[in-house]
Amino acid sequence: MTAYRLRLASEPDAEAICRIYNQGIEDRVATLETELRTPDERRQWLASRDARHPVIVAELVETPSAEPQPANGLSADPEPGRAYLRPPSVQAGLTAPATIAWASLNVFSPREAYRFVADISVYVERGWRGRGVGQVMLQKLVELGRTHGYHKLVLSTFPGNAAGMALYSKSGFRTVGIYREQGQLDGKWVDTIVMEKLL
Repeated sequence: MTAYRLRLASEPDAEAICRIYNQGIEDRVATLETELRTPDERRQWLASRDARHPVIVAELVETPSAEPQPANGLSADPEPGRAYLRPPSVQAGLTAPATIAWASLNVFSPREAYRFVADISVYVERGWRGRGVGQVMLQKLVELGRTHGYHKLVLSTFPGNAAGMALYSKSGFRTVGIYREQGQLDGKWVDTIVMEKLL
């Protein structure tokens, strides 16, 4: 049985965070970033963050096979921040312990008036996308947002990211509007959809 747990990221997670983020950059479905990151850059990024802007990771763990396996592949575990998953196809090439996703609360604006608003990021390893990890990470970000005194979470996504849009809507985010031709990827203009959730 394979399970995962959520925890705060630390310096040793920089390499895995970098790998997963670079997948998102390469796949052109999650960010307008085009320059691949390095583990050292991600270490500096982690070190620069304050307590109100945490980064969390989902890490695979091994559990005894005698534990019950849920029919839908994901269920709550008595241990907070942990869930059971059916393993993905072998294409993922990951074994426990391994980081399969990361998420963060980010500075929305340096202006003092915006101190109660956080921008969010959620990135999932290719082989684990569509398996419920993103939903659990998003729920944890909402919980952390409330814990840190935020009034609202905001995000930007692409109109073509149907899975992401469905996840955000299901989690209570509403569409605020669309920025037309907000950036260029591979020589093409890309729209972005802005969403928000009041806490």
